Amino acid sequence: MPIRRFAALAAAVALMAAPAFAQNTVSEAAKTDRANPETPPVAGANSFTESQARDRISKAGFSDLKELKKDDRGIWRGQAQKGGQQVNVALDFRGNVVQQ
Repeated sequence: MPIRRFAALAAAVALMAAPAFAQNTVSEAAKTDRANPETPPVAGANSFTESQARDRISKAGFSDLKELKKDDRGIWRGQAQKGGQQVNVALDFRGNVVQQ
């Protein structure tokens, strides 16, 4: 009987430890990103459709988006309203929305 309890306890501890190991892996990936910082918008293969780009930009607080086009660097660019002013806005492949 004590062996079964020990086995059950060991299994429970292993299951609880699994998220901690996954969390450490994510932290290492985050450290890598911080080691090579790039200022958004970052050029890259952008898979956002125009509709998805419009939605992300809108959710970032911009309205009245006009002339949205993807440039040769994979960055969606357009003009929008924010805070009552007309501004240039960009969306990169990572989902960063940047006022320019």
